Order: sequence, then C-alpha cells, then structure tokens
Amino acid sequence: MAQPGELVLRDVHVPAAPSWWPPAPGWWIVSGVVLLAALVVIIWLHRRRRRVRAWQKLFDEACIGPQANERVAAMSELLRRAARRIDRRADTLQGEAWLRFLDGEGSNKGRRSDFTEGAGRLLLDGGFRRDVDAGELSAVESLARR
Repeated sequence: MAQPGELVLRDVHVPAAPSWWPPAPGWWIVSGVVLLAALVVIIWLHRRRRRVRAWQKLFDEACIGPQANERVAAMSELLRRAARRIDRRADTLQGEAWLRFLDGEGSNKGRRSDFTEGAGRLLLDGGFRRDVDAGELSAVESLARR
C-alpha cells in the first residue's frame, strides 16, 4: 500500500496493434485507382490487338493476287492507308520521302533503313514491273506486314 502523499504509479500498458483488416480509407482509394488503371490498360491493349489483327487480315486478303506486281501495288496502297492514320498527308508522299516516312524518320525509336536501303525499295517501282523476284516479294511482304 501506498503511504499518504506518495503517488501510485502503474506499469506502462502498450495499446494493442491496429488490425490489418479493414484497411484505412486511403488504401481503399489507392486500390480502386490501381484497379481502374489496370482495367483501362487491359481494354486499350485488347482494342489495339483487335485493330492490328483487322489490319493484318485486310493485308492478307488484299495481297492475294495472281501477279507479283499486283501484290506489291496492293501492299503499297494498304501502307498508304495505314500511314494516313499517323499523318494526314502521308499518302501524298512520293519516292524517297515516302520510304523515309515508312522507316520512321523523325521518330524517337531510332532510325531503321529497311525501306530506304533494304527490301522496301520494291514499293517504289514493284507495282509497275513485269517481273518481280519471288525473294524480293516475300521480303517486302514480311516487312510491310510488320
């Protein structure tokens, strides 16, 4: 027992740790934002993949021709249609300017020269040739499809 005038001191009691469930309201907001962002990304990727498949299907259907020069002309036309989605004036480009555009000149991805110096040069005059080499045709076909 305590003497008169003495203070009665008790041990320090540590409160119980907060439980992990239910989380604080801020964590609900953070998880909602993350789920919403994930849903938006999934929808965007799904639509992009459908668009790419549609372009590839169109490419495959249009590039079935008996003559190699007709196939090259169809590839060139489809590339111009696709390029118009990037730049409204892309379909009016001619010659080397068109090939530089296809190589992605001015983009931040780095310069590739598959069209200006490689197999893609066939797009300039392949639609007007009588005979197109099968190797050249398959090379430009895979390049254009990509």
